[in-house]
This record gives sequence, C-alpha cells and structure tokens, in this order.
Amino acid sequence: MTLATVIVPVENRASVAGLRGLLEEALLLEGVREVIAAGRLAESDRIDLAALGVRTLAVFGGRGAAIKAALGESRGENVVLQDPDPAYRPSDYPRLLEPLIERRADAVYGVRFGLLGDGAARPVGSFYGHVADLALSLFTGAVTDLSLVDSGTGLKAFRAELLKGMPLSSVNGGIDAEIAVKLAAQLFRIHEVPITVAGSPEPERLSRRMQRAAALARYATRINDADNRHEGYNTLLRMEEGAPRYNAWLGRKLSRHLGQRVLEVGAGIGTITRQIAPGRDLVVALEMDRFYYDRLKNLFAHMPQVLPYLSGVEKADWERLKDYRFDSVLLSNVLEHIVDDREAVLSFKSVLGPGGRLVILVPALPSLFGSMDEAVGHYRRYTKRALRGLLEGCGFAVESLEAMNVLGAPGWFFNGRLLRRRAVPPLQLRAYDLFAPLVASVENRLRPRWGMSLLAVGRL
Repeated sequence: MTLATVIVPVENRASVAGLRGLLEEALLLEGVREVIAAGRLAESDRIDLAALGVRTLAVFGGRGAAIKAALGESRGENVVLQDPDPAYRPSDYPRLLEPLIERRADAVYGVRFGLLGDGAARPVGSFYGHVADLALSLFTGAVTDLSLVDSGTGLKAFRAELLKGMPLSSVNGGIDAEIAVKLAAQLFRIHEVPITVAGSPEPERLSRRMQRAAALARYATRINDADNRHEGYNTLLRMEEGAPRYNAWLGRKLSRHLGQRVLEVGAGIGTITRQIAPGRDLVVALEMDRFYYDRLKNLFAHMPQVLPYLSGVEKADWERLKDYRFDSVLLSNVLEHIVDDREAVLSFKSVLGPGGRLVILVPALPSLFGSMDEAVGHYRRYTKRALRGLLEGCGFAVESLEAMNVLGAPGWFFNGRLLRRRAVPPLQLRAYDLFAPLVASVENRLRPRWGMSLLAVGRL
C-alpha cells in the first residue's frame, strides 16, 4: 500500500492548541505512515505530541522553513500538507491521496468552497477572507496559468519525490505560491477535490497572504526562472510563448528534411519537438537537464511517439540508441553548446544508416557573439565554411546549406553587443514575431547570403 507522510507546519504556540484530536485521527488512518509536526514547538509541546506518536521538529523559522525541514525527514511516498487547524479533517486524506495513488495526478488541492446545486461556489469563512482567497487564486492563475479554484487551501497532497526535488527557497508563507509556480513550470498534473471543513477554518493571517502575494509578484517580475537555477529557462519559455509564428516557420523548415524516426538532440522545453512530432513514427527527445527532461515527460505524456531520453551528448549510450533505427538526427541551436563539436557529429553519424540525414540549425556570424550568447552557454557562432568543413570532415555530403533569419541579426547585435543584455526583451520578441511570416516569405524567395542562423543538411 502507498503510505503518506502528513506534515503539519506550526508557526506559533497558539496553533498547537486543539491539534491533539486532529493528529490522533490522522495517525489512525490506514494510509498514513507518519505525522510530522514542525515549527515553533516548545519542549513541552514536543513531549505531548511525541506521546501521541507524532514526530516533532523544532524549527525556528516561518512556514516555509518548517515545511522544508519536515520534507527532509519524511519517509512516505506521498506528502499531505495539513495546516494546524482542526477545521481541516483527516477524513479527507483518502480523497486527496486517491488521484496520486492511481497516478492520475502529481498534486491535489482540497477546495474549501462548497458547491451549491447550481455549481456556484459557496464561501467558507468570512466574506472578506473569501474575497481575499479568490483574489490570490486569480493572481496565482495570472502568474502561472493554473486554473486553481482555491490556491490558498490548508489541505494539499503531493507526490513526495516531486516536492523533494523542488529547490524551494521561501522560508515564510510564500512557499505555497512558490510551489504553485514550480508545479506550473514543470507542467505537473494538478487536481482539485472538494473537502469538508468542520465549521470555519481559522482566518489566514494578513501577513501570510501578503507573503504569498509577494512571492507571486517576484516570480512574475523579478526572479529569472521558475526553479532558481536555470538562467536560460525564461529565455526558452519566452521564445516559445512570445514567438509562435517564428517557431511554426522554423518547424516547417526543419520538418521537410526529416524522416519518420527522429533523434532530436537537446530538446530543451520541447518548443521544436511540438512542431516536428505530429505525423511521425518516433521522436526521441534527448535532453541532459533533469529539469527540462521532467517537463518534456509531462508535456508529451499523451503523445506516445515522443520519447524523452535523459542524457548529455558526451555520456549518451550511442550503441543503445542505434536500436531505434533513426533515419534523421536533428539539432536546433544545440551544436554551439558542445565543446567538441566534431566528436559530437561523429556520435550522431554512428546512429544513422546509409541515406540518413543530419539536420543542424546553428547561430551564424561570429561578429554577433556577445552577452546573450554567453548567457545561454554558446561556445561559438558558425560561418558557412566552418559548418560545411565540419560535416564533410565527418563523412557527410552536404545537401543544403542556407542562411536564414536576416531580420534577427540587427536585434541580436543591438541587445548582445551594444547593450550587453542577457535575454531578448519580450516586447522586441513579440514585435519580431509579427513580421515572421513576411520574413519567411521573403527568405523563401530570395535565399539570403547571410543571416542570424545557418541551416545545414548532411546525408550519409
């Protein structure tokens, strides 16, 4: 049986009062492995709770600090986050845990707002508290694109490995907003189920609501990515969401050279994978970063022909990859990230049979190399001569080699060389995307001699 850890974050001594019955009930549930109370616990409180069989952790910090400390000690396959409020009942745990146990969800939020017969939400608690909760849920939706009815609920459940794998930084009430942001960034499946609150829950303190709002505001405006580590995540997401016309054009350009069984190297967050996967037998999306790999698994969970594969180019099992019988290998803005590009091309060649194609899109014009290249980890930009020499030196016949994206070159130079920016501003990107269809049409007719990118196709 899948067992759960119940975590109760205690923020002050007053919140310990009235917990005894709740914790006793939780410990008696068949699916509960352990209950951990963490936070501002006096020695006498710890002794009383331990007598019930509750594990206790004295943590002198806020809600976030208590939750993180308890997560580090938890042993259950799933985690229930329970506010120290007797209005939330352990009898609702099975309802929250069922979608996790059946693998239908990765996180489950208990909705405190009962539904009337006509489907309208019925507030629980004070009118003003209900309005504040709805406002914060709307703000959460605006920042994360999650459609949560009750983002501030005091009863939630998660897969333990999911929550433990998040690099959580909040030490106060902002941790709930941070978790929501990171669930959305990874496209995890979130369900909501109705719960029965006993009377009115304790009203959430204004300070905690403000901490949640402040955390959402930081992620909406200032923090660079959704997991505190990936400087390039915002850039990739911005390119996906802010340039749909450009991505569609690029997808068409690349797709025409690909066969039915494709190895995509460096799939990132799946922007190009989305474009090339429909209608193909197999797309193996090779990605070295666990954060992006997990996102790919969630994004393509309902597309069986897309198989995310966790590995870097240097450590990939190329003998095993041969078994997929690829007819094409695709790299879209990846080769410039690899130190030894020749060794990488030879590895790609090893999984292709006679007639197989290597399709490569790389940044062009070394004179454009600047701060934005540094920010995303580029080692180089290519010339036509250098790219042709690389492919032919590795045994490929160059079928085509063309420059593209003339319009993007001045903007890249302006932002990366003159202003030393580390990402393209969103407004510029949207403006460029408006002209993408026109640029595509012109370049298809005129075949420019230079551009921001080079597209090469090599055949064995």
